[in-house]
Amino acid sequence: MLIKTDCRLYRGDIPCKPHKEFGVHCDDCTYYKKTSLNILIIKLGAIGDVIRTTPLLRKLKSDYPDANIYWLTFSPDILSSEWVDYKLDVNSENIQILKSIKFDWLINLDKDKIAIALTKSIEAEKKSGFTIDKFGNAHPISNKAEEHKWLTGIFNDISKQNTKHYVQEIFEICGFDFHDEEYILEVKEDKIECNIDKSKKVIGLNTGCGGRWTSRLWPNDYWIELAINLTKNGYEVIFLGGVQEHEKNQTLAEKSGGKYFGHFNLDKFISLVYECDLVVTAVTMAMHIAMGLKKKTIIFNNIFNKNEFYLYGRGEVIEPNPKCDCYYSPVCPHDSMKNILPERVLWSINKNMNN
Repeated sequence: MLIKTDCRLYRGDIPCKPHKEFGVHCDDCTYYKKTSLNILIIKLGAIGDVIRTTPLLRKLKSDYPDANIYWLTFSPDILSSEWVDYKLDVNSENIQILKSIKFDWLINLDKDKIAIALTKSIEAEKKSGFTIDKFGNAHPISNKAEEHKWLTGIFNDISKQNTKHYVQEIFEICGFDFHDEEYILEVKEDKIECNIDKSKKVIGLNTGCGGRWTSRLWPNDYWIELAINLTKNGYEVIFLGGVQEHEKNQTLAEKSGGKYFGHFNLDKFISLVYECDLVVTAVTMAMHIAMGLKKKTIIFNNIFNKNEFYLYGRGEVIEPNPKCDCYYSPVCPHDSMKNILPERVLWSINKNMNN
């Protein structure tokens, strides 16, 4: 019996979809799709980092439409099954499976210990990104683009001079040119039943920044002033955040007249952001979600290189004036975020909403 094990639809332990639906066997199947390559992406990191790596899938699928794409990550649920054939969580079983497969191309875009160790131990004809050196640290594999990304991670002065955004950097690591390939992010939950007045333009105010770099927090009084003025300008204002921002957002909504519907799981949060026309946020997961949903985005930035962010022409990065010198600092001794004034943000929102 002919078994086409190189078919992209073949599973080996269960019937393939054409057999289940039409009863065909390999020798008379017209649905055969030959697998051209096995490609493994290792991008473990935070959900936002995974989201902003998804433009790479568009290029890979364009150049290698018959490839099987595997992705190892701590956040597999954020990935689209339409674009990734095997979404693998980081656990011992999946790592053992990956070590048993010979890949044509392994792309590791992380410098975490586990990621660089796996880059070395998983077999592949071609490897791009970062691997492990004899001291157990990250090291570029082969090209100048990898070295550039490596150097910006270990020297702040070089990082400050960087003029390339993240997506451009990872495309160059893989040998590609970047041509505005968009993020890939699905809205999986139905529309959230919230009292949002869609007759107005909806502005989402994401007030948190996570617990690692609290230097990015904007003053509560500024959020209140901005929300009040947005309402006066005819916008619908909703506060966004997670469990850490729950009490804060309740207070901000109460004092400003804006709306707050609570905190949600990830899929529902994405659905809520989808209801917005523009999102104001620090550099957080919500920023990447807004960009992934093609929303206009106003980004507060005080401690990162603003060149790292690419907004696809839908928004603006606002920095303190005078600019903060606390590069990648968890706490800012100057409290520089207070130098981003609400009237400056309101002006930016009005400008972007009128474009």
